[in-house]
Amino acid sequence: MKFLHTMVRVKDLDESLDFYVNKLGLKLIRKDDYPQWKCTLVYLATEEGEPEVELTYNWEPEDYTGGRNFGHLAFAVKDIYATCKRLMEGGVTISRPPRDGKMAFVRSPDQISIELLQEGDALEVKEPWSSMENHGDW
Repeated sequence: MKFLHTMVRVKDLDESLDFYVNKLGLKLIRKDDYPQWKCTLVYLATEEGEPEVELTYNWEPEDYTGGRNFGHLAFAVKDIYATCKRLMEGGVTISRPPRDGKMAFVRSPDQISIELLQEGDALEVKEPWSSMENHGDW
């Protein structure tokens, strides 16, 4: 497993970039707009190739209560299906199953969202994953 990034939702992207880049000293790795999701994702790191901080700026204003501004931890895994199976066998609920062979979410005992991403290309879509429903928030 490899640690990829942690995500924080921000209310003011310019103010946040000023803090993280100009004041804290992180480097802007990439910035992408996603009109279909109405958000901008910005990835920052101490150096290219190092674990990143993902800033998520939702275009529609939202108040973040109950820690909702902190998003998730993300890890790349060698086999997302085997990882999810092992977690389920250990009593962990798969909040967002890997229906696409690429991404899944689980929660820690403290309800921190953990994103699991298939290393490289998505695996072939297969059952039981492709028809599993989401459970709770992720």
